[in-house]
Amino acid sequence: MSLSRQAKLPAARGYRLPAEWEEHASTWLAWPHLRGDWPGKFEPIPWVYAEIVRNLARHERVDLIVNSERAEKNVRAILEKADALSDNIVLHRWRTDRVWTRDSGCIFLAPPAGKDAASLLALHFNFNAWAKYDNYKLDAKIGARMAKAAGAQVVRPRFGYKTEFPIVLEGGSIDVNGRGTLLTTEECLLSASQQRNPSMNRDAYEQMFADYFGIQSVIWLGDGIEGDDTHGHVDDLTRFVAPDTVVTMVEPNAQDANYAALHHNLGRLRAARDQDGQRFNVVEIPMPRPVVFEGRRLPASYANFYIANGCVLAPAFNDPNDRIALNALAELFPGREVVPIYSGDLIWGFGALHCMTQQEPASQAE
Repeated sequence: MSLSRQAKLPAARGYRLPAEWEEHASTWLAWPHLRGDWPGKFEPIPWVYAEIVRNLARHERVDLIVNSERAEKNVRAILEKADALSDNIVLHRWRTDRVWTRDSGCIFLAPPAGKDAASLLALHFNFNAWAKYDNYKLDAKIGARMAKAAGAQVVRPRFGYKTEFPIVLEGGSIDVNGRGTLLTTEECLLSASQQRNPSMNRDAYEQMFADYFGIQSVIWLGDGIEGDDTHGHVDDLTRFVAPDTVVTMVEPNAQDANYAALHHNLGRLRAARDQDGQRFNVVEIPMPRPVVFEGRRLPASYANFYIANGCVLAPAFNDPNDRIALNALAELFPGREVVPIYSGDLIWGFGALHCMTQQEPASQAE
């Protein structure tokens, strides 16, 4: 890469990927419409979304993507019935395939200190539906539309030496502490199954994270949880809750299919170091009991929470471990309200609260 091009990369210009707990301008969501993503269970899903929107709009703007004019009228009616309609909600009439905005949407970067909102950057990675589904053409356009609506400059990350190609990356495959450390998994980014970028190896990903996100230290976990059709997204496993603290899922039952992978990941976290060479505080949260529907295990995990300006939306499953997870999050976020959202139906779509949300940082994120 030439020196002139290197100097134009986001990290070289002082941009970084902020932590989720830093101040947001907005949360982006897409309203559910594809009944086939929740076969036999679609009816409650819009009402779960209404509860999510209601809680978010109390603390920050909600940019809500709806599929059509007719859908917009239906969404307004549902939100009104659920006491969720507010002036803090902005509707965007764009067609989508699915609703997992964490993965299909752009990833916003925080500008250097002293820059105004007009300096916002949005990384628009390629999206190919987790290298699994065919219907993603509409979702692949959402990132650019989000960036334009936010007034952000679009950057299309690319990789290659003689021949460059656009990089595929989903937001759910990474998590950061905002200080220069990133979490991801080998199963998602390095496996030959559902392979996103065949030409990229570990070193190439780490260079990309440094160039585009301002990352100095990458923590590679191993495998993800059972039932995750993204093939190992880290947001069902381990999350940063402070610059020096992570929460991670553990499975007490040695006979459970998740036991070995989560135990292995715990060992890696305990040995990991941050961007300054320091170890992390590791908070363990037990998994809920297996959630099975139509003979298939679903990706139920307390790690799929979302940190908003004044609250934390936390998945709950009517499980005894709900209380342990909620209490742990309440201790970790004393300045935020922890709001349980029943997600037993939601995860039949193979995603939960973090998967559906994407934050737009405030212009002066610190």
